[in-house]
Amino acid sequence: MADEITIDTIRHFNDYYGFEHLNPMITIGRYAGEMEPGEVTYNFGVYAIYIKETKGCKINYGLTKYDFDEMSVMAFAPGQKVTTTVLPGQEQLRWSVLAFHPDFLTRTALGRKMSAYGFFSYNSNEALHLSKDEVELMQSVMSFIDREIRHAVDRHSRAIIIAHLEVFLDYCLRFYERQFYTREIINSTVMDRFSVLLDAYIAEEIQDRGFPTVAYFAGRLNLSPGYFGELVKTYSGINAKDFIAERLVNAARELLNDMSLSVTQVSDRLGFDYPQHFVRFFKRRTGRTPKEFRNISMN
Repeated sequence: MADEITIDTIRHFNDYYGFEHLNPMITIGRYAGEMEPGEVTYNFGVYAIYIKETKGCKINYGLTKYDFDEMSVMAFAPGQKVTTTVLPGQEQLRWSVLAFHPDFLTRTALGRKMSAYGFFSYNSNEALHLSKDEVELMQSVMSFIDREIRHAVDRHSRAIIIAHLEVFLDYCLRFYERQFYTREIINSTVMDRFSVLLDAYIAEEIQDRGFPTVAYFAGRLNLSPGYFGELVKTYSGINAKDFIAERLVNAARELLNDMSLSVTQVSDRLGFDYPQHFVRFFKRRTGRTPKEFRNISMN
């Protein structure tokens, strides 16, 4: 059984890794050395972004295991539980980390913006892979933050650190978005699988399971809802919820063209609890009620 560690303050974070404790709200650390083989589960109460520079460590987040390549990034948020495994013979590890407490962002513009950084909710198999130049760029921003942490505290300190922190997170976001495009072949395969699963769901499962959700298909594809949603949006130009709704509308049009079916029967076949819910859904998506659609298609 894995040892379990709770890291809910920056002091705990620094003490655990042996980093110098300079600021109660934010820290920069670099690790280069040995770690004991085995499993450790971490309960995070802070934000932590690791830039890993060596192989030999597996991580398990949710139901997915991932074997890190060199130059990869993983981001964790408060409330997440992560299990890492250091492999025998691979105890020599090198990585850098930026960690900060959520209270550090209280009443700041960055604090209100944190929901935009969806990568904190991505699964471990969705790690960000960086080029050497990208790693050097991110480490250079970390060096600015580290320099400010070590500077004598004055009335500008927090604002300067948060400004650099926002730049760091924006680079993460940019590189993640780049990865969605550079992994086009992989993403195309995921989209093909999603389309097949969605069509089968609408044809065979929707009456029993109800309206299809983004979370359901993300789970079937072993992706986090956030990552899956960004992938669908990048590939199709619309968000995953709208993609599902458009497929459902297309299925509704086909069923409505069968005049032997009543609107209530079409609604039931598409998994709606009440016909009026189907009518509102169809009108919102097409601008017409099912009855109006039928009248137009018959003329």
